[in-house]
Amino acid sequence: MYKQEFLKALIAEDIGRGDLFARISTSKKIQAYIIAKSDGVMGGREYIDTLASMYQLQCEWAFEDGDKFVIGEKLVLIWGDSHSILSLERSILDIVLHASSIATLTAKFVDAIAHTNVKLLDTRKTRPLLRAFEKYAVRCGGGINHRMGLDDSLMLKDTHLQTIDNLDKFMQEVRRKIPFTSKVEIECEDMIMVKKAMKAGADIVMCDNMSLDMTREVVAYRNKNYPHILLEASGNVTLDTIAQIALTGVDAISSGSIIHQANWIDLSMKVEGK
Repeated sequence: MYKQEFLKALIAEDIGRGDLFARISTSKKIQAYIIAKSDGVMGGREYIDTLASMYQLQCEWAFEDGDKFVIGEKLVLIWGDSHSILSLERSILDIVLHASSIATLTAKFVDAIAHTNVKLLDTRKTRPLLRAFEKYAVRCGGGINHRMGLDDSLMLKDTHLQTIDNLDKFMQEVRRKIPFTSKVEIECEDMIMVKKAMKAGADIVMCDNMSLDMTREVVAYRNKNYPHILLEASGNVTLDTIAQIALTGVDAISSGSIIHQANWIDLSMKVEGK
C-alpha cells in the first residue's frame, strides 16, 4: 500500500492537471526501453512493477534488483499505451535512476569489505519522505538497513545521554517499557562511555568517530567481558577507510554517505521506431 501511495504522489507532482501532449495526440500501442549510459547496479524494479500494474503496462526485465549492468545494456522493455508511457517517462526514469545510483554506491562499499564478515548499514540520513524508498535502494546494493525510525529500536545518542542522570537506572526502566524485541544501542565516543554502556546492558554499542586504535581497544574489551554485545562503527566512513575499520573486529559499519553522497548514474528511455 505504501508503494502505491508513494507512486501516486510522485506522478501527481509531474502530471499535475494533465499531460498536454496527451491532450493533443492520438493514443497508440508502443514499445519503449531503458538503456544504460553508464555502468551501475540495478534498483527500482520493485517500484516500477507496481507502477506498471497501476497503468496496465507490461515490463520485460533483463535484470533483477541488485544485478550489475554495463553501459549499452537495455534494462527493461515496456509495452503499453503511448499516453501512459510518455506521461510516466520521467517518473519511471527518476525512480530507476535514484534507486540504482544509491545501489551502485552501496555495492562499492559492500565490495570493499567483502573479505570480512562485517555488515554495511545505512542510517536515518535520508531525504524527507523518501526513507523507505532510499533504504530499499540500499538493500538493492547489498547493504543492510539500520533502524527505519524512532519506533523500532532505541538509540541513546550523546544528546539523549545529556538528559539522563543515572544510566543504569534508566536502562532498567527502558527494559520495562519498550517492546521485548526492541534492541537498545548506545553511542560512545571513548572507553569510559563504552564501559558504562556495556555495564548498563546495551545490546549494541556504537563506536562513534573513534580512531582505529580505540576501536580495536573496544573490540578487545567487548570480547573479554561482554561477548554478546554487538559493535557498530560509525563516523567519517569512506571507500578509502572502510576496509581498515572492518578489520578492527566490529560487527557492522554504518554510513549515511551511501545515500546522501550517491551521484546519479546515466540512464535514458527510448521509444522503438515504427
